[in-house]
Amino acid sequence: MEMGYYPGCTLKTNAKVFEDSLLKAFEKIGIKLKELNKWYCCGTVYSLATDNLMYRLAAIRNLIRAKEDGHEKLVAPCSICYNTLKQANLMAKSDEEAMSKINAFMDEEPDYDGSVSVIHPLEVIEAKLQEIKAAVKKPLGKKYAAYYGCLLLRPKEIAIDEHENPSIMERLIEALGGSVVNFPLKNECCGSYNVASNKEAVIDANYRIITNARRNGADAIVTSCPLCHFNLKEMQKEVKKVHPEFAGLPVYYFSELMVEAFGIEMEG
Repeated sequence: MEMGYYPGCTLKTNAKVFEDSLLKAFEKIGIKLKELNKWYCCGTVYSLATDNLMYRLAAIRNLIRAKEDGHEKLVAPCSICYNTLKQANLMAKSDEEAMSKINAFMDEEPDYDGSVSVIHPLEVIEAKLQEIKAAVKKPLGKKYAAYYGCLLLRPKEIAIDEHENPSIMERLIEALGGSVVNFPLKNECCGSYNVASNKEAVIDANYRIITNARRNGADAIVTSCPLCHFNLKEMQKEVKKVHPEFAGLPVYYFSELMVEAFGIEMEG
């Protein structure tokens, strides 16, 4: 099975391990992710102002590229890219006036009608759990805290699962031979882009999130968002400076657990 694939900027740079492991894991369960022939930055973070149409242009252009490549579905692994593309696509299907303005502004582009479905890899995985179980060679055998963050679940119209108490990632972990812990902070914000402007807020958020996961018995945290991954992993040393008693945890992308359980060797 072949599906359209939108990597976004970060999976080609700081989150390359996410892309590499995802492509190999999906290949193992019979899915080829075909990267768009041409794509751009998604625009990052969907504007909360409904009349701010300029922030939608980049996302709409990417959806046009997906349609031109013949894809009915577009897989977006990065939580930020998924959220941005998904919300733009919902607007394209529901706001005729806004799309009329956007299509008129992008007069050199073909009009877009919302016909490409934006999906997250975890939604694809949900339908492949039996194949995933069958592919496991090295069951994980550890306890994991599934961390969703904000952008896979908010607003609820684009949520990949029940937006207050999701469990889609937990089902994957269990299929891979791991166990999940009760993790009440699984959909708390990690601090997001405040890491650049208000580091103290990010330190406080990460202290609470990681400490909660550890207290509930987790051996590691699993996520999908490159920014969450950065904050939760790279900021642990900063948390330790403020909270000397702090004990950190390893942080992984869900796709890293897949290749580990499948027994796939990764370069580097």
